[in-house]
Amino acid sequence: MHYAKSLDTESQMLDDDGEPIELNQDANYPTVVVKLVGEDGNAFSIMGRVAKALKRAGISQSEVDRFYEECKSSGSYDNLLVTVMQWVTVL
Repeated sequence: MHYAKSLDTESQMLDDDGEPIELNQDANYPTVVVKLVGEDGNAFSIMGRVAKALKRAGISQSEVDRFYEECKSSGSYDNLLVTVMQWVTVL
């Protein structure tokens, strides 16, 4: 699991190596950062990792459920990845 560290509420977020993260400002929750590169690429694993990050960020269960519904109705693996990127910042 990847968690970003914020220097303060207005500054850049840093990854585990101290490098700045470019947040996906178009995402529903741009400050929720999930690492996908180098991780298990199974669709259910990706959905679970994102859902866990959303929950840890204090996102309501109803929103997490909505995330799952959008993923399940995405229709393909590629569309699932697009859905994930619409919800969080992906590394």
